[in-house]
Formats: sequence, structure tokens, C-alpha cells
Amino acid sequence: MSQLQTEIIDCSRCPRLVEWREQVAGERVRRFAGDDYWGKPVPSFGDPAARLLVVGLAPAAHGGNRTGRIFTGDRSGDWLYRALHRAGFANQPTSVHRGDGLKLQDCYITAVIHCAPPANKPLRDEIENCRPFLTREVGSLQCLRVVVALGRLAFDATIGLIGLESLAKGTGAARARKPHFAHGCEAQLRGGSTLIASFHPSQQNTFTGRLTEPMLDRIFNRAREIVSG
Repeated sequence: MSQLQTEIIDCSRCPRLVEWREQVAGERVRRFAGDDYWGKPVPSFGDPAARLLVVGLAPAAHGGNRTGRIFTGDRSGDWLYRALHRAGFANQPTSVHRGDGLKLQDCYITAVIHCAPPANKPLRDEIENCRPFLTREVGSLQCLRVVVALGRLAFDATIGLIGLESLAKGTGAARARKPHFAHGCEAQLRGGSTLIASFHPSQQNTFTGRLTEPMLDRIFNRAREIVSG
């Protein structure tokens, strides 16, 4: 995992993303004008022996792209780490910077892409360029039992990467039907792990009430139930 994270940090496969992340890091915004931006691909974070994998979309321009830790320094991360702490997957409810003492317990967090994309919208080829990293991470998590996908894109990417278990019909094996994305829906992934879908804790969802903290707690409490079962 350590070697893989080094490769992620050194990656420059997507010229558009390289240009954007470096531009953001150079120009900054007023509220973070005194910060030293990370400005590189953001590595994954957590316990390499984890039974829970959390998959997000991408680092935020002034969140992970600033702090160098995934889901750190923005309101999405505030919601996520509070929920992980309440479910017993994190030793503290806050994630402010890389040296703040945060540790994940039985949980590993990654993203579909590791660079902040313009308007939070990665292109198809950028997703494909990052796909090998996610493939290797999933293969390295030998104890994996649950994947929580934050948002539709992470949900689709996880199914595309791991695949669904076949559903038996009569004497033959039927192709698994892809489930409709909905908050809290579950599907069995190939290999036996459970996929749980969640709305992304973005401000678009949390400010409008589409996602509430009790709703997010139910996702991670369910993940706790499965890994402890």
C-alpha cells in the first residue's frame, strides 16, 4: 500500500487535472491564502487491514487538494469523519490536516480519481486513467467485507470494477441485475462483500436536507453491523 500511494502522488497521467490542481494551489482563495497547498494527487487513507472501504468521487479543490488528505479540509469531510467516529471507525470526529492525529480503525478511504477536477466533474478518460489504482487497492484489502459508495459515480465505478454476484434462476445462472442507485440500497459484490450506496455528503445534499446526519449514520451503522457479524 505504501508503494501504491507513492505512485498515486507521483502520477501525472491527466494533463487537464495536473493543470487545474496546480492552478488552484497557486492562486488559492482568500480564506486559505496563507496555507501551503498540497497541489498533487491525494493519496488514499486508512487501515490497510480494513474490512470497510469508503469510495468517494475526487478530492475537493480547496479540501484534499489543499490539505493532502482525502476528505479533509471541507464540509463533506466534516460530515464523513463525524459519522465514521460515531460508528467506531475513526478515533476522532475531525480531520483538519495530515498531522492532526486522526486514525481510521478497520476503515480505508479512497476515491474514483485522486486529483481535484474542474467543477468536480472528471472526464471518462480521467476516470479510466485512475482505475488501475483503485483496482490494486481493492485487491490489496484482503479482509474487505463492505464497500460504502458515496454518490452515484462511485457506486457505478465500484460495480464496474468488482462486479456483482450472479443471481441463481432455476437450473441456470442469471446475470446479476444492476441495482438502481438509492440511498441505503445494497448489493452483493463478486467475492462476497456488500456494497452500500449513500448520497454524497456534499453541500448540495447536506444544505438541502437531501442527506441528514441520521441518514449517514444509518449507512455506517449498517456497515458496522455487517463487518461485526
